[in-house]
Amino acid sequence: MNILVPGGAGYLGSCCVENLLDHGCEVTIYDSLIKGHREAVDPRARMIEADLKDRQALERVFSEGNFDGVIHCAAFIEAGESMTAPGRYFRNNTALGLNLLDAMIKYRVPRLVFSSTAAVYGNPPRVPIPEDSPLQPINPYGESKLMFEKMMQWYSQVHGLEYISLRYFNAAGATERCGEDHNPETHLIPLILQAALGQRKEITVFGEDYDTPDGTCIRDYIHVADLAEAHWLALRGNECGAFNLGTGSGYSVREIIETAKRVTGIDFPVRAASRRPGDPARLISDSASARKKLGWRPRHETLEEIIGSAWEWKKKQLGE
Repeated sequence: MNILVPGGAGYLGSCCVENLLDHGCEVTIYDSLIKGHREAVDPRARMIEADLKDRQALERVFSEGNFDGVIHCAAFIEAGESMTAPGRYFRNNTALGLNLLDAMIKYRVPRLVFSSTAAVYGNPPRVPIPEDSPLQPINPYGESKLMFEKMMQWYSQVHGLEYISLRYFNAAGATERCGEDHNPETHLIPLILQAALGQRKEITVFGEDYDTPDGTCIRDYIHVADLAEAHWLALRGNECGAFNLGTGSGYSVREIIETAKRVTGIDFPVRAASRRPGDPARLISDSASARKKLGWRPRHETLEEIIGSAWEWKKKQLGE
């Protein structure tokens, strides 16, 4: 298969590219490098440095590519930032996606796998969260992803586009060559590893009075390699629609901190603070549909393995 991956130099995108190449695919990465990293580009792939707003570049890539499908990972992902700069998120995550959809229809590329998010659910009424849970985003990031999902549905109805939207929960961990390196970093596990390395003074726990066993928020963490494999299965199958991706197990903030201390062997400072607005107590995925219809099974389910892989990648980047 010949696959185009917008956003293929980012965290999830680079892992998807690695997975596709390991499955024998030809891969073209299309990335502006605004958020992605050139060093994350797999040398086995073709790299096009361009933005989705550049219609000429996009047309040229599609006209030369003869692609069998697209895995779309080109999005801004910071929910907090989206609350201060919503236009940036609607422009990049939603509006620019139209250029991609139009090019796919024009050049008859049949299948699109979209890297979506559990943020489309907002504060769900029940947990674990099924796909038929109400779609009520509480920030522009989640809304921008949901809007693109709706656009895909209409392109499917009008133009026959085959699409799958993968709503994943907390991506974490690393492969041997691909890991998480955002700037600024806002995700818990890489922040913890920064504290372990002395790159950060302390870790802040926002809220210790939730209705959970240890009082801290519980989230569903999934290894990025398992996410990448789900994108491959979605690409080569014939299912359409939205699928949740998660382990179905939840880990609290305190559990993650204590596990990281065991994995790294380092005791770093932790400070308690008040809750952040809009943080639900529990977010856990019901991924039964993906397991049944896509044949997907997460293979890296333990917290020790997830954090350990991220720790090894981090140390490797520092030359340790």
